[in-house]
Amino acid sequence: MRKIVLVLVLLSLAVVVAVGSFRSRATDATPLDILKATYARKRAAPADHAKFEILQRPFTAPQEVTMACLSCHTERGHEVMASSHWNWSRQEYMPGRGIRTIGKKNVLNNFCIGVAGNLTGCDKCHAGFGYVDQAFDFTNASNIDCLACHDNSGTYERTGGGVPAPAVNLNLVAQKVGRPQRSNCGTCHFFGGGGNNVKHGDLEQAMFEPSRDLDVHMASDGANLQCVDCHRAPNHQMLGKVYSVSSMNRDRSTCEQCHGNAPHPDALLNEHTVKVACQTCHIPAYARANATKMTWDWSTAGRLRDGKPYEEHDAQGNITYASIKGTFTWATNVTPEYIWFNGTATHYLLGDQVDADRPVPMNTLFGDHDDPDARIIPVKVHRAVQPYDPGTKLVYQPKLVGTVAGDGAYWKQFDWNEAAREGMKVAGLPYSGRHGFVPTEMTWPVNHQVAPKAQSLQCNQCHTRTNSRLAGVQGVYLPGRDRNSTVDALGALALWAVGLGVVVHGLARAVSTRTRRTA
Repeated sequence: MRKIVLVLVLLSLAVVVAVGSFRSRATDATPLDILKATYARKRAAPADHAKFEILQRPFTAPQEVTMACLSCHTERGHEVMASSHWNWSRQEYMPGRGIRTIGKKNVLNNFCIGVAGNLTGCDKCHAGFGYVDQAFDFTNASNIDCLACHDNSGTYERTGGGVPAPAVNLNLVAQKVGRPQRSNCGTCHFFGGGGNNVKHGDLEQAMFEPSRDLDVHMASDGANLQCVDCHRAPNHQMLGKVYSVSSMNRDRSTCEQCHGNAPHPDALLNEHTVKVACQTCHIPAYARANATKMTWDWSTAGRLRDGKPYEEHDAQGNITYASIKGTFTWATNVTPEYIWFNGTATHYLLGDQVDADRPVPMNTLFGDHDDPDARIIPVKVHRAVQPYDPGTKLVYQPKLVGTVAGDGAYWKQFDWNEAAREGMKVAGLPYSGRHGFVPTEMTWPVNHQVAPKAQSLQCNQCHTRTNSRLAGVQGVYLPGRDRNSTVDALGALALWAVGLGVVVHGLARAVSTRTRRTA
């Protein structure tokens, strides 16, 4: 009887523990639940700017709005003038090259190439008014454009010279300012390179109001995060520098800052995060809404019809040829390429000599398996053919945008020699008079358009000998993808040994049993 009572007590205790454990698992908030709750609480505007008397008087110039802002936000002007958004350059350490001042001012890319001599075409995305030439005063706070980032009215628009469009009601916009929204950031960052989704492949106009299927973080029907939720800007110093112009592993914006280093309930998956970036599995493709530009051939530019420039388009409306720019190819739902990356990079700077017998890397992202800071990341590689001076061995910056007739701008005169001469004059570098073209490559990390969990990569998409996602990633033995004759031989030997052991053990049991029966 006592044994029965003891068993019942033990069973009762087991049930209580099981129920408690179940209730705990059912009610305890997971890290993801906490994140969702945190970002579900949207920030309220700290002040109603429409009530500020200083913003109710008529504004005749955008600089007047800026000075009104700075009359209350007294230190913000100094912060902005110390930022990359304002200076388009900052000091960076470049491996093998030391400390250099780099940025849009002197780093070339393989899209529209660079800003030297072309500021009147690029300045709409500068954080100030009137940055049209080298005479711009970077110490004049009145030329800071506060409204470009803080307009919440949805009516602000900038034109040439980076000034507000004539139709903009400065009073209305100034009274409806607030925390930057996707519409503020995306106006520039979604259209870099001259059109929607041209450069990044994962930043485009569909991200203004994306669905959860396109991006689980920014989905307007999901977490509804704004860019500045991840790309925070303490003292106007933006976190998350793009590796087209940044070389150091600092001021980063990472998945781990919210999700931690062990985001999965499965320990095996968490082990992957040591050498595999979150983006590698959770962004299976980029350009999932609209196409991105994959190649750009400047050497075909300059063709005219009836003496006039023209364009050709594909069925989706993407420009496949433009007289002013050359030939393009586009793609959607692109499978990324994968590389090792430790967070540091180098860049092609104006004045660097190159070897024209192979593609010129416009930026190089460093890392390998033996680097403790390196992980496998997904990237877009944009391949181009762009202007080159075989005399000086420089990839040169042509003058593309013209303001007056005869100023050498290629988009007006279609003369590469004149465009090279004028562009390099602004850059303060020589031009030999010899014109050519050289293939180039530029690597862009893919960080956005995070897919729903169900669409993340599965094990067999990487751990396979056929069409492995990581087929091009070197320096690591990947089970399922790779073969090693010694490892294979040892594995086969182990299997044979196990099989032989089973057979021998079975025979021994059979013989032993028969011996006992006959004894």
